[in-house]
Amino acid sequence: MLAETICSAVSAAGLGIAVVTAYRRRFLAAARITAYSLVPVGLVLTGVVEWLTGIVFNPTVWIGFGLLGLAWLILFTTRAVERRSLGGSGRPARKKAKGGASPEAVAPAASKPSLGAAAPTTRRDQPPAAPADDFSDIEAILKKHGI
Repeated sequence: MLAETICSAVSAAGLGIAVVTAYRRRFLAAARITAYSLVPVGLVLTGVVEWLTGIVFNPTVWIGFGLLGLAWLILFTTRAVERRSLGGSGRPARKKAKGGASPEAVAPAASKPSLGAAAPTTRRDQPPAAPADDFSDIEAILKKHGI
């Protein structure tokens, strides 16, 4: 009963604001305000408000929500524990042997990049241009970061 009265008061206030807005010749805004202010009365007349208040003020419903939350918590906790014990691969985690070194992947030694042949010069009095170092900008960035 109280919720229906509050919804009716909110709708009446919204319709009053819509009238004032229409008086100021803002008809599009007044139409939107009217639409929003009719929603609470529509919810009351369809019975949604009564259904919601029956859920909110019923302690049995809250106990049910609490049990659902507890079930959710247990399920996800057991899944997390299972994933941790499986090692993330779907099989039980293996323990490393004591003193045994595990083989590590080592990148092969990179060869020095070829710089290519120098471009021929058009004038004979100029010395041939030194080949441009393609990695100078990368080296500068690495030096800047101390690597």
